[in-house]
Amino acid sequence: MPKRDSKAPIIDVPSYALEEAALAGGSTMIAGIDEAGRGPLAGPVVAAAVILDPKAIPDGLNDSKKLTEDRREALFTEIMATAHVAFCAAPVEVIDRLNIRGATLWAMCQALDALPVRPDLALIDGRDIPEGLSCAGQFVIGGDGKSLSIAAASIVAKVARDRMCHVMDTGLPHYRFGQHKGYGTALHLEALVTHGPCELHRMSFAPVLAARR
Repeated sequence: MPKRDSKAPIIDVPSYALEEAALAGGSTMIAGIDEAGRGPLAGPVVAAAVILDPKAIPDGLNDSKKLTEDRREALFTEIMATAHVAFCAAPVEVIDRLNIRGATLWAMCQALDALPVRPDLALIDGRDIPEGLSCAGQFVIGGDGKSLSIAAASIVAKVARDRMCHVMDTGLPHYRFGQHKGYGTALHLEALVTHGPCELHRMSFAPVLAARR
């Protein structure tokens, strides 16, 4: 057996191992759930649920943050063509009412319920299992780098939210939502100081509160 090069980089990519273990344990249909947009100062937080077809898993699925925008878009198209997919956007009103964690968990439940078929297990990125989840749940810390189903959900959530930000940018171009996607960049903070918050900002977030006139 050839020796492994100890200096060769270890490529950390998700696998289907968690799903295979669940299938071996009696599950028949497994959804991956992830979100995008917990950190921004504006726009919705988006959760996605994806049930992959084990016989048609797109090549190259990974944590959306590790992919280029073009690669995410290409994989999004493949996921939509081969998997069961749903997503939910929790608007700023829900974020301000429930807080960002509560809004994220709410959106995850809504995304799961919007799937065209009912899974019997959901693999959820993070440390939480949402209350009221309509099937059994298993949280997976760093799940978008471990589970292909969660990685697929991370891509769907990220692409869906980025597209929403471009729509937001069309209506309110002076905030540059299409560029910073609502995150607290210097460009965004400058726009907040100049124009004040708009209806798309999360009023419960400290930098937005500070910019209110």
